[in-house]
Amino acid sequence: MQCYLDNAATTRPFAEVRDIMMKTLDFDFGNPSSKHAMGMEAEEYVEAAREKIAKTLKVNAGNIVFTSGGTESNNQALIGSALAQSRKGKHLITTCFEHASVYNPMEFLRSRGYEITYLPVDSLGHVDPQVLKDSIRKDTILVSCMIVNNEIGSILDVAELSKAAKEVNPDIIFHVDAIQGYGKVPIYPKKMGIDMLSVSGHKIHGPKGSGFLYIGDGVRNLPIIYGGEQQKNRRSGTENVPAIAGLGAAVDIYFKNHADHIEKMYANKERFIRELDEKIEGATVNAIDRSIPLSEAVRKTAPHIVSVSFEGIKAEVLLHALEDEEIYVSSGSACSSNHPGISGALKAIGVKKELLDSTIRFSFGLFTEGEEIDKAIEALGKLLPIYRKYTRK
Repeated sequence: MQCYLDNAATTRPFAEVRDIMMKTLDFDFGNPSSKHAMGMEAEEYVEAAREKIAKTLKVNAGNIVFTSGGTESNNQALIGSALAQSRKGKHLITTCFEHASVYNPMEFLRSRGYEITYLPVDSLGHVDPQVLKDSIRKDTILVSCMIVNNEIGSILDVAELSKAAKEVNPDIIFHVDAIQGYGKVPIYPKKMGIDMLSVSGHKIHGPKGSGFLYIGDGVRNLPIIYGGEQQKNRRSGTENVPAIAGLGAAVDIYFKNHADHIEKMYANKERFIRELDEKIEGATVNAIDRSIPLSEAVRKTAPHIVSVSFEGIKAEVLLHALEDEEIYVSSGSACSSNHPGISGALKAIGVKKELLDSTIRFSFGLFTEGEEIDKAIEALGKLLPIYRKYTRK
């Protein structure tokens, strides 16, 4: 049995996603900007997906801009807003454990004369709102943070952080990277003080190459892609109708019986951690509050991510040993695998030095079943003693 526990990297698309994408490729393949019937049919797919997404966030459909995925959404949010607000100031704030698609645009802006402040996090991956408040200056124009950390699964209280920032300066733009959070935790931009929100479709059983950026009313954001002025000149380029239609289908399915879907992932996560605690020696689950009952602690984190540090073995060795058993996991963010190194997230939460390169990320999706949890635990119990013995030699 193949055991796929790398759903934070990407998810298997729903069958309905594949079907609607094939339909738009084979039959409804018109350009949504064309004024004839086939073009209007293609546009209907785009607008239907926009409406479905907006409904999940309780926002207006006109606030949704389709992109090629989370990376583009983050780049558009950060660079577009920084350029639009540059006369007001050039100071930006983010956290010390953001995804590369936030960190690298921030560093690009630094090279163009902007100043960046990186906020610390505690051992559970949380940001102190007072620290954010104290970091805001007269020239601060934007704050950006993730709602769910992609490596350790901590949930940041973005509503409280936005409130803190806007108490100091109501004009600050508050951006949230929700690539790991959309569909996993409640997100309502208007209620939570979120001005911009980035999402990627392939994290919720939609297609790769799909995503969107929510831009709130009145938020100034200059385009970073220029061309035919599609999507009200916020993102030029012919819309990727198959990907957008697939994303709309994924949203439709994912948010149907949503509470049941979330509870299934939480149940798998709790089961996995309990099995680790009981059966696997030298395993430490990161960013879980052990001062409260496990069931409660698990539900204070995202439902799909478990970060585990294993004593006496390198993450890369264990990853490939598990792969030989047809168990697929990650040693961190999949997007960082092209630039391997010690995880900034693990350093940020204070993981022991000797465990920094001994940490594996297990992540669950809607297709994850209990049998996969059992197989992973059984394999860890078999492999770890062997490889630890080999490592000691």
